[in-house]
Amino acid sequence: MKYRYLVDTNLLIYPLDARDPRKQQQAANVLLELVQEGRAALPVQALSEFASVALRRLEPPLSPQQVGLEVERLMQAFPVLPLTAPVVLEALRGVTQHRLSYYDAQVWATARLYQVPLVLSEDFPTGAVLEGVRFLNPLEDALG
Repeated sequence: MKYRYLVDTNLLIYPLDARDPRKQQQAANVLLELVQEGRAALPVQALSEFASVALRRLEPPLSPQQVGLEVERLMQAFPVLPLTAPVVLEALRGVTQHRLSYYDAQVWATARLYQVPLVLSEDFPTGAVLEGVRFLNPLEDALG
C-alpha cells in the first residue's frame, strides 16, 4: 500500500496532553481524519518517542501499562514502518546534506525511503520540501 502521510510524534502526544486544549482537540481531529482515510503510517521511531514522552513529560505521566495500551491502539490504527539500516544511513546523509538533527533526519529518511510524500509534524518548517518529501503542520494547515 502506498501511504500519503507519515505522522510524527507530536501529533500522537497532543491528544493526551491537556495543557493546550486547542491543540489537544485539533490533533485528535487530525488523527481521526487520518484513520478514516487509511493512508497514513507511523515511523517506529514515533512509537518509541511517544512512549518516552508519555512516561516522562505528560502531566500526569502515564504508567507503563497505560503507555503500552496507547501504543497498541496506535499500532492498530496505523501501519508502522520499521527502522532499517538503510534508513539510518539515509538519515546520516540528511544530517550532512540538509543540516537536520539526527532524529528529524530519521523521520525524513523514513518518508523518503518508503516513498511517503507528506510528513505531518510541527518540527519542520511547514511547506518545506526535501528531495520530494513535503512537511506540513496539520495544526496550522488543512491536510492536502
